[in-house]
Amino acid sequence: MPFGGAKGGVRIDPRRYSVGELERITRRYTFELVRKGFIGPGVDVPAPDYGTGEREMAWIADTYSAMSSDKLDALACVTGKPVPQGGIRGRREATGRGIFYGIREACSVPEDMKACGLETGIAGKRVVVQGLGNVGGHVAKFLYLGGAVIVGLGEREATLHDPNGLHPEAVTRFRAETGSLVGFPSATVLPSEAALELDCDILVPAAIENVITERNVASVRARVIAEGANGPTTAGAHEALIQRNVLVLPDVYLNAGGVTVSYFEWLKNLAHVRFGRLEKRYERFVHERMLRGVATAAGSKLADGDIEALATGPDEEDLVRSGLEETMIRAYHEIRDASVRVPGNRDLRTAAMIIAIEKVARTYQQLGIFP
Repeated sequence: MPFGGAKGGVRIDPRRYSVGELERITRRYTFELVRKGFIGPGVDVPAPDYGTGEREMAWIADTYSAMSSDKLDALACVTGKPVPQGGIRGRREATGRGIFYGIREACSVPEDMKACGLETGIAGKRVVVQGLGNVGGHVAKFLYLGGAVIVGLGEREATLHDPNGLHPEAVTRFRAETGSLVGFPSATVLPSEAALELDCDILVPAAIENVITERNVASVRARVIAEGANGPTTAGAHEALIQRNVLVLPDVYLNAGGVTVSYFEWLKNLAHVRFGRLEKRYERFVHERMLRGVATAAGSKLADGDIEALATGPDEEDLVRSGLEETMIRAYHEIRDASVRVPGNRDLRTAAMIIAIEKVARTYQQLGIFP
């Protein structure tokens, strides 16, 4: 995607501030970005990350709109907004859903799974997820629904382990009610860091950076590391995992679902039309005619309810999910194909960075910056 790049934020613990204080901090931060020319639909477009969400993005959009002379495209200055304020359906769970699509695609390639000593498919794979925030919580849910066995779930206060499998939504509901994983029934409670060392097929570090390091990499027993967080694996630990034929799905690819759907939201804001609005009724009309024609040719009759269910065209969320799925699938194979150019063991992180650099170079060539 021709989108994404920089990161920025305010270094505070939001739990120590009231909602009013957080709003004033966010609006002042936005004020400074606008004043310095660091934010705008065609300049730099922020999105939610650690400690922020739709609420903060709405404050940013409102502040920018009040200060900018560009009232037409002002909402495109930030993504991850609430749907009624220019957001897009499916953005909230997009990072977790994208991680699921990436893991699912990697697990579908026989050669990659054979190199890890695993069978193809997600069903039956033992998974540990570290971090139960917006990213980790959704990853665990989607993997569970895909047939994986969630044997471990970790958070800052503890790790839950059950070889027979945990129900992610039951765990997150328990933590929301009690404020902790400690005390969850029918599971072994372990120290927080134990999540990284549990015996499993797939480990998803989806919390903070630098959790898999040279000090603990020898204790990591997973055959696939799916980097849900930004930079969860240090360079030295990454090299050690590659030498052990562990498949590392790099963060630069795997957790890009959020920014991919942010790109879709940005396009929606610039186009000023909801995805699916133009074609939904037309597609329903075409599908209905086709269904009635097939039914007539077969000498049968479809009930109106069946036609309604089968002929309805895609809405915005359907199209967002489809676009995200297609992006993650195509990107995995593009990176995988590029990895054969990397000497030694197959290193998807280096391959992904090579592709990124090549795309930037091509863009600069088109702009006449590079010969």
